[in-house]
Amino acid sequence: MSSSEFKQKVTWLDHENVRPYVLARGINLPENPGQLHKNISWFDINRMVYKNPFHLKELEFSDLILDIEGRAFQGANMAMPRWVFFDCAIMPGIVCGFAQRTSSLSTAVKTAIGRPIEGEWTPLSLFICIPTVQHNAWLAHNLSSINSLLLEEDRYYGLGFLSKAFGLWYCNVPNLFGMTQWESPAMKLHCNYGNLEILTAFTPVHSHPRTVTYNCDVDPKLWDSFFTKKFDASFHSDFEYAGFDINPKDRKSMLELQARLEAQENKYYLDSEHLRNEPLGEPIPIYRPR
Repeated sequence: MSSSEFKQKVTWLDHENVRPYVLARGINLPENPGQLHKNISWFDINRMVYKNPFHLKELEFSDLILDIEGRAFQGANMAMPRWVFFDCAIMPGIVCGFAQRTSSLSTAVKTAIGRPIEGEWTPLSLFICIPTVQHNAWLAHNLSSINSLLLEEDRYYGLGFLSKAFGLWYCNVPNLFGMTQWESPAMKLHCNYGNLEILTAFTPVHSHPRTVTYNCDVDPKLWDSFFTKKFDASFHSDFEYAGFDINPKDRKSMLELQARLEAQENKYYLDSEHLRNEPLGEPIPIYRPR
């Protein structure tokens, strides 16, 4: 997708009053942000707003992040406690996303937030990215945006996707782990950052057992597909149908795939084109390397 096509679709990204932000301890910031995925030209590091979570003056900004996240996930009973935000996100990792100058917020956004804001910048989204013990591997811990609180006509197109993309770009993430639920709309978003390898198909150690744990090598060449829906044909050259599907509504189906994974009989993957085009809850074909 050309730069002009991208800007036509994502009109808010280059707006003077909307900028990427990073909320992180200074010691956690990468030395050379954006260098690994340098072919991505969507983000300008010079426009970034930096917030120090150790400074009391940034408390309102953090509170607004937690409020957006809590309201986005309250229906799934997975709102993030404050101590998790500090202990598990801020201390080891990076919180990032996009923020808008408070004075330029639309009436719809102000109504969705529902309270006066004193600070210059208001967060619109959050992505939490945490390094793991495994070398060069990071964990995508959380992703949400103000879009979940807005009517469709008031939303920022691609905000959630670009918030995660910015975090992966900024942190120079080569390999990513993540978790989501089989019937979650997030499946249609997370499948666009790299080919998803399934690590668990049924995860009772999680609060929601019907959680899929995935791993992917971050591949920015695939990111355009989120906007164009033109998918990488090489997936079907590199992977073949494994001969079975998983039914997101069927616990037995998940357990059967989990047994295959534990037996280490093969590595299994998901097809992003299928996930994007088919309704949630329908059987999902499973692939393996050729």
